[in-house]
Amino acid sequence: MRQLTIIGSGPAGFTAAIYAARANLKPLVVASSVEVGGELMNTTEVENFPGFPEGIMGPDLMAKMQEQAEKFGAEIAYDDVTELDLSGDIKKVTLGSGQVVETEALIYATGSAYRKLGLPGEERLSGYGVSWCATCDGFFFREKEIAVVGGGDSAMEEATFLTKFASKVYIIHRRDTLKASKIMQERALANPKIEFIWNAEVVDILGDGAVTGVTLNDTVTGEKRDLALEGLFIAIGNDPRTHLVHNKLELTEEGTIAVDGRSSRTSTAGVFAAGDVIDPHYRQAVTAAASGTVAALDAEHYLAARGDAGAPLVTGDQLDQDVVTV
Repeated sequence: MRQLTIIGSGPAGFTAAIYAARANLKPLVVASSVEVGGELMNTTEVENFPGFPEGIMGPDLMAKMQEQAEKFGAEIAYDDVTELDLSGDIKKVTLGSGQVVETEALIYATGSAYRKLGLPGEERLSGYGVSWCATCDGFFFREKEIAVVGGGDSAMEEATFLTKFASKVYIIHRRDTLKASKIMQERALANPKIEFIWNAEVVDILGDGAVTGVTLNDTVTGEKRDLALEGLFIAIGNDPRTHLVHNKLELTEEGTIAVDGRSSRTSTAGVFAAGDVIDPHYRQAVTAAASGTVAALDAEHYLAARGDAGAPLVTGDQLDQDVVTV
Protein backbone atom coordinates (compact mmCIF):
# COMPACT_ATOMS: atom_id res chain seq x y z
CA MET A 1 0.00 0.00 0.00
CA ARG A 2 1.22 3.48 -0.84
CA GLN A 3 1.22 6.23 1.73
CA LEU A 4 0.90 8.95 -0.89
CA THR A 5 -0.03 8.99 -4.56
CA ILE A 6 0.09 12.14 -6.68
CA ILE A 7 -1.98 12.42 -9.84
CA GLY A 8 -0.52 14.97 -12.22
CA SER A 9 2.95 15.94 -13.40
CA GLY A 10 2.83 19.70 -13.87
CA PRO A 11 4.49 22.24 -11.55
CA ALA A 12 2.02 21.40 -8.76
CA GLY A 13 2.41 17.64 -9.04
CA PHE A 14 6.19 17.58 -9.28
CA THR A 15 6.65 20.18 -6.52
CA ALA A 16 4.39 18.13 -4.26
CA ALA A 17 6.51 15.11 -5.15
CA ILE A 18 9.74 16.92 -4.24
CA TYR A 19 8.44 17.90 -0.81
CA ALA A 20 6.81 14.53 -0.13
CA ALA A 21 9.91 12.63 -1.21
CA ARG A 22 12.13 14.75 1.03
CA ALA A 23 9.77 13.85 3.86
CA ASN A 24 10.58 10.18 3.16
CA LEU A 25 7.06 9.42 1.89
CA LYS A 26 8.43 8.06 -1.44
CA PRO A 27 5.34 9.18 -3.37
CA LEU A 28 4.11 7.60 -6.56
CA VAL A 29 3.49 10.19 -9.28
CA VAL A 30 1.00 9.09 -11.93
CA ALA A 31 2.38 11.34 -14.64
CA SER A 32 0.24 10.43 -17.68
CA SER A 33 1.21 8.22 -20.59
CA VAL A 34 1.46 11.05 -23.14
CA GLU A 35 1.28 14.44 -21.37
CA VAL A 36 4.04 14.33 -18.77
CA GLY A 37 4.86 17.86 -17.63
CA GLY A 38 1.48 19.47 -18.16
CA GLU A 39 0.78 22.67 -20.11
CA LEU A 40 4.37 23.92 -19.81
CA MET A 41 5.37 21.23 -22.28
CA ASN A 42 3.61 23.39 -24.90
CA THR A 43 5.43 26.57 -23.85
CA THR A 44 8.62 27.77 -25.45
CA GLU A 45 10.71 30.14 -23.30
CA VAL A 46 9.65 30.75 -19.69
CA GLU A 47 11.10 34.00 -18.34
CA ASN A 48 9.03 34.52 -15.20
CA PHE A 49 9.85 31.41 -13.15
CA PRO A 50 12.15 32.41 -10.25
CA GLY A 51 15.73 31.21 -10.46
CA PHE A 52 16.15 31.36 -14.23
CA PRO A 53 17.16 34.95 -15.10
CA GLU A 54 18.09 33.94 -18.64
CA GLY A 55 14.80 32.09 -19.11
CA ILE A 56 14.23 28.39 -19.62
CA MET A 57 12.27 26.35 -22.12
CA GLY A 58 9.03 24.95 -20.69
CA PRO A 59 9.94 21.28 -21.35
CA ASP A 60 13.40 21.82 -19.80
CA LEU A 61 11.86 23.30 -16.65
CA MET A 62 9.55 20.32 -16.25
CA ALA A 63 12.40 17.88 -16.88
CA LYS A 64 14.39 19.53 -14.08
CA MET A 65 11.41 19.32 -11.72
CA GLN A 66 10.98 15.64 -12.49
CA GLU A 67 14.70 14.99 -12.03
CA GLN A 68 14.62 16.72 -8.66
CA ALA A 69 11.59 14.72 -7.51
CA GLU A 70 13.20 11.43 -8.56
CA LYS A 71 16.48 12.42 -6.88
CA PHE A 72 14.70 12.43 -3.52
CA GLY A 73 12.92 9.13 -4.10
CA ALA A 74 9.68 9.85 -5.97
CA GLU A 75 8.60 7.12 -8.38
CA ILE A 76 7.04 8.00 -11.73
CA ALA A 77 4.33 5.91 -13.40
CA TYR A 78 3.85 6.74 -17.08
CA ASP A 79 0.21 5.81 -17.11
CA ASP A 80 -3.24 7.42 -16.96
CA VAL A 81 -5.84 7.28 -14.21
CA THR A 82 -9.13 5.86 -15.43
CA GLU A 83 -11.07 5.61 -12.16
CA LEU A 84 -10.90 6.79 -8.56
CA ASP A 85 -12.50 5.26 -5.49
CA LEU A 86 -12.24 7.83 -2.73
CA SER A 87 -14.56 6.14 -0.25
CA GLY A 88 -13.11 4.80 2.95
CA ASP A 89 -9.71 5.33 4.53
CA ILE A 90 -7.87 3.65 1.68
CA LYS A 91 -8.21 5.32 -1.72
CA LYS A 92 -8.00 3.25 -4.89
CA VAL A 93 -6.49 4.58 -8.12
CA THR A 94 -7.17 2.50 -11.23
CA LEU A 95 -4.63 2.94 -14.02
CA GLY A 96 -5.02 2.47 -17.74
CA SER A 97 -2.99 -0.72 -17.50
CA GLY A 98 -5.62 -2.20 -15.19
CA GLN A 99 -3.43 -1.93 -12.09
CA VAL A 100 -5.06 -0.61 -8.92
CA VAL A 101 -2.93 1.48 -6.60
CA GLU A 102 -4.08 1.55 -2.99
CA THR A 103 -3.03 4.67 -1.12
CA GLU A 104 -3.66 6.27 2.25
CA ALA A 105 -3.44 9.82 0.93
CA LEU A 106 -3.94 11.32 -2.49
CA ILE A 107 -2.92 14.63 -4.09
CA TYR A 108 -4.96 15.57 -7.14
CA ALA A 109 -3.02 17.97 -9.36
CA THR A 110 -4.30 17.41 -12.89
CA GLY A 111 -4.26 21.09 -13.89
CA SER A 112 -6.53 22.72 -16.43
CA ALA A 113 -6.82 22.86 -20.18
CA TYR A 114 -7.20 26.04 -22.19
CA ARG A 115 -10.20 26.04 -24.47
CA LYS A 116 -9.14 26.02 -28.08
CA LEU A 117 -10.65 27.29 -31.30
CA GLY A 118 -10.29 23.90 -32.94
CA LEU A 119 -8.43 25.18 -35.99
CA PRO A 120 -5.59 23.25 -37.69
CA GLY A 121 -3.10 26.12 -37.43
CA GLU A 122 -3.73 26.41 -33.71
CA GLU A 123 -1.63 23.38 -32.80
CA ARG A 124 0.92 23.89 -35.56
CA LEU A 125 1.68 27.48 -34.51
CA SER A 126 1.41 26.99 -30.75
CA GLY A 127 4.49 28.71 -29.31
CA TYR A 128 5.15 30.43 -32.64
CA GLY A 129 2.68 33.27 -32.32
CA VAL A 130 -0.32 31.41 -30.90
CA SER A 131 -0.60 31.62 -27.12
CA TRP A 132 -3.13 31.18 -24.34
CA CYS A 133 -1.23 33.14 -21.68
CA ALA A 134 -0.48 36.87 -21.92
CA THR A 135 1.54 37.01 -18.71
CA CYS A 136 3.67 34.11 -19.95
CA ASP A 137 4.32 35.30 -23.49
CA GLY A 138 3.42 39.00 -23.75
CA PHE A 139 7.04 40.11 -23.48
CA PHE A 140 7.85 38.45 -26.82
CA PHE A 141 5.45 40.71 -28.71
CA ARG A 142 7.05 44.10 -28.16
CA GLU A 143 6.01 46.63 -30.81
CA LYS A 144 4.01 44.01 -32.72
CA GLU A 145 0.40 43.95 -33.86
CA ILE A 146 -1.48 41.13 -32.21
CA ALA A 147 -5.04 40.04 -31.45
CA VAL A 148 -6.99 38.54 -28.57
CA VAL A 149 -9.97 36.28 -29.22
CA GLY A 150 -12.76 36.44 -26.64
CA GLY A 151 -15.34 38.67 -25.01
CA GLY A 152 -15.15 37.89 -21.31
CA ASP A 153 -13.17 39.32 -18.41
CA SER A 154 -10.14 37.17 -19.19
CA ALA A 155 -10.02 38.48 -22.77
CA MET A 156 -10.27 42.10 -21.61
CA GLU A 157 -7.60 41.52 -18.98
CA GLU A 158 -5.28 39.80 -21.47
CA ALA A 159 -5.73 42.55 -24.05
CA THR A 160 -5.14 45.35 -21.55
CA PHE A 161 -2.03 43.63 -20.23
CA LEU A 162 -0.68 43.08 -23.74
CA THR A 163 -0.83 46.82 -24.51
CA LYS A 164 2.24 47.13 -22.27
CA PHE A 165 4.19 45.40 -25.02
CA ALA A 166 2.36 45.40 -28.35
CA SER A 167 1.98 48.40 -30.64
CA LYS A 168 -1.65 47.46 -31.31
CA VAL A 169 -4.06 44.89 -29.89
CA TYR A 170 -7.23 43.81 -31.65
CA ILE A 171 -10.02 42.17 -29.69
CA ILE A 172 -11.93 39.77 -31.93
CA HIS A 173 -15.41 38.92 -30.67
CA ARG A 174 -18.11 36.96 -32.42
CA ARG A 175 -20.90 39.21 -31.13
CA ASP A 176 -21.51 42.97 -30.94
CA THR A 177 -21.72 43.03 -27.15
CA LEU A 178 -19.31 41.80 -24.49
CA LYS A 179 -19.99 39.45 -21.61
CA ALA A 180 -17.14 40.96 -19.60
CA SER A 181 -17.88 42.96 -16.47
CA LYS A 182 -18.59 46.66 -16.99
CA ILE A 183 -15.36 47.86 -15.44
CA MET A 184 -13.29 45.51 -17.59
CA GLN A 185 -15.16 46.62 -20.71
CA GLU A 186 -14.62 50.28 -19.92
CA ARG A 187 -10.94 49.76 -19.32
CA ALA A 188 -10.45 48.02 -22.66
CA LEU A 189 -12.66 50.41 -24.63
CA ALA A 190 -10.76 53.41 -23.26
CA ASN A 191 -7.34 52.04 -24.14
CA PRO A 192 -6.01 53.78 -27.30
CA LYS A 193 -3.96 50.72 -28.27
CA ILE A 194 -7.01 48.43 -28.37
CA GLU A 195 -9.31 48.14 -31.38
CA PHE A 196 -12.44 45.96 -31.33
CA ILE A 197 -13.47 43.79 -34.25
CA TRP A 198 -17.12 42.97 -33.68
CA ASN A 199 -19.23 40.14 -35.11
CA ALA A 200 -16.16 38.24 -36.23
CA GLU A 201 -14.79 34.77 -35.69
CA VAL A 202 -11.39 33.36 -36.54
CA VAL A 203 -11.76 30.60 -39.12
CA ASP A 204 -8.09 30.17 -40.05
CA ILE A 205 -4.68 31.02 -38.61
CA LEU A 206 -2.15 32.01 -41.26
CA GLY A 207 1.58 31.42 -41.34
CA ASP A 208 4.11 28.65 -41.83
CA GLY A 209 6.87 28.95 -39.24
CA ALA A 210 5.13 31.79 -37.36
CA VAL A 211 1.79 33.57 -37.27
CA THR A 212 1.36 36.11 -40.06
CA GLY A 213 -2.37 36.73 -39.75
CA VAL A 214 -5.86 35.27 -39.43
CA THR A 215 -8.87 34.83 -41.65
CA LEU A 216 -12.04 36.33 -40.15
CA ASN A 217 -15.62 35.46 -40.90
CA ASP A 218 -18.29 38.13 -40.38
CA THR A 219 -20.96 36.40 -38.30
CA VAL A 220 -23.66 38.72 -39.71
CA THR A 221 -22.84 38.91 -43.42
CA GLY A 222 -20.70 35.81 -43.88
CA GLU A 223 -18.00 37.87 -45.57
CA LYS A 224 -14.42 36.69 -45.08
CA ARG A 225 -11.27 38.79 -44.88
CA ASP A 226 -7.67 38.42 -43.78
CA LEU A 227 -6.10 40.42 -40.96
CA ALA A 228 -2.31 40.72 -40.74
CA LEU A 229 -0.97 39.86 -37.27
CA GLU A 230 2.20 38.68 -35.58
CA GLY A 231 0.51 37.04 -32.63
CA LEU A 232 -2.82 35.55 -31.59
CA PHE A 233 -3.89 35.12 -27.97
CA ILE A 234 -6.87 32.85 -27.35
CA ALA A 235 -8.86 33.82 -24.25
CA ILE A 236 -12.12 31.91 -24.49
CA GLY A 237 -11.79 30.26 -21.10
CA ASN A 238 -10.27 27.14 -19.64
CA ASP A 239 -11.56 24.05 -17.93
CA PRO A 240 -10.08 22.40 -14.82
CA ARG A 241 -9.48 18.69 -15.35
CA THR A 242 -11.93 17.45 -12.74
CA HIS A 243 -13.76 14.72 -14.68
CA LEU A 244 -12.36 11.99 -12.43
CA VAL A 245 -13.77 13.55 -9.25
CA HIS A 246 -17.23 14.64 -10.36
CA ASN A 247 -19.73 13.59 -7.67
CA LYS A 248 -16.77 12.52 -5.50
CA LEU A 249 -15.35 15.85 -4.36
CA GLU A 250 -17.07 19.16 -3.76
CA LEU A 251 -16.55 21.64 -6.59
CA THR A 252 -16.83 25.42 -6.67
CA GLU A 253 -19.11 27.48 -8.92
CA GLU A 254 -16.14 27.91 -11.28
CA GLY A 255 -15.82 24.13 -11.56
CA THR A 256 -12.57 23.89 -9.60
CA ILE A 257 -12.10 21.60 -6.62
CA ALA A 258 -13.19 23.25 -3.38
CA VAL A 259 -10.54 23.37 -0.66
CA ASP A 260 -10.59 24.52 2.95
CA GLY A 261 -9.31 28.10 3.06
CA ARG A 262 -5.67 28.40 2.02
CA SER A 263 -5.09 24.70 2.61
CA SER A 264 -5.27 21.90 0.04
CA ARG A 265 -7.80 19.85 2.01
CA THR A 266 -10.79 18.81 -0.07
CA SER A 267 -14.22 17.68 1.08
CA THR A 268 -12.89 14.12 1.53
CA ALA A 269 -10.39 13.32 4.28
CA GLY A 270 -7.06 12.17 2.91
CA VAL A 271 -7.59 13.76 -0.48
CA PHE A 272 -5.74 16.99 -1.28
CA ALA A 273 -5.77 19.16 -4.40
CA ALA A 274 -3.24 21.57 -5.86
CA GLY A 275 -2.47 23.75 -8.84
CA ASP A 276 -4.79 24.96 -11.57
CA VAL A 277 -7.40 22.41 -10.57
CA ILE A 278 -8.17 24.61 -7.52
CA ASP A 279 -7.23 27.98 -9.05
CA PRO A 280 -9.72 29.74 -11.36
CA HIS A 281 -7.81 33.04 -11.40
CA TYR A 282 -4.00 33.02 -11.56
CA ARG A 283 -2.99 29.77 -13.32
CA GLN A 284 0.76 30.44 -13.25
CA ALA A 285 3.53 27.88 -12.96
CA VAL A 286 4.91 29.50 -9.83
CA THR A 287 1.53 29.65 -8.05
CA ALA A 288 0.89 26.03 -9.01
CA ALA A 289 4.27 25.05 -7.58
CA ALA A 290 3.49 26.87 -4.33
CA SER A 291 0.14 25.09 -4.19
CA GLY A 292 1.93 21.75 -4.62
CA THR A 293 4.08 22.61 -1.61
CA VAL A 294 0.97 23.21 0.49
CA ALA A 295 -0.56 19.91 -0.62
CA ALA A 296 2.56 17.93 0.24
CA LEU A 297 2.79 19.49 3.70
CA ASP A 298 -0.92 18.92 4.34
CA ALA A 299 -0.61 15.29 3.25
CA GLU A 300 2.47 14.80 5.44
CA HIS A 301 0.63 16.18 8.47
CA TYR A 302 -2.40 14.01 7.71
CA LEU A 303 -0.29 10.86 7.51
CA ALA A 304 1.66 11.79 10.63
CA ALA A 305 -1.61 12.20 12.53
CA ARG A 306 -2.54 8.68 11.42
CA GLY A 307 0.80 7.43 12.71
CA ASP A 308 1.88 6.33 9.25
CA ALA A 309 4.72 8.67 8.32
CA GLY A 310 7.91 6.74 7.58
CA ALA A 311 6.19 3.34 7.19
CA PRO A 312 7.68 0.81 4.74
CA LEU A 313 6.75 1.41 1.13
CA VAL A 314 6.45 -0.71 -1.98
CA THR A 315 9.20 -0.89 -4.55
CA GLY A 316 8.88 -0.06 -8.22
CA ASP A 317 8.79 -3.78 -9.05
CA GLN A 318 5.51 -4.14 -7.18
CA LEU A 319 3.83 -1.75 -9.64
CA ASP A 320 3.61 -4.69 -12.04
CA GLN A 321 1.03 -6.36 -9.80
CA ASP A 322 -2.70 -5.90 -10.43
CA VAL A 323 -3.15 -4.37 -6.99
CA VAL A 324 -0.31 -2.45 -5.37
CA THR A 325 -0.07 -3.38 -1.70
CA VAL A 326 2.61 -3.70 0.96
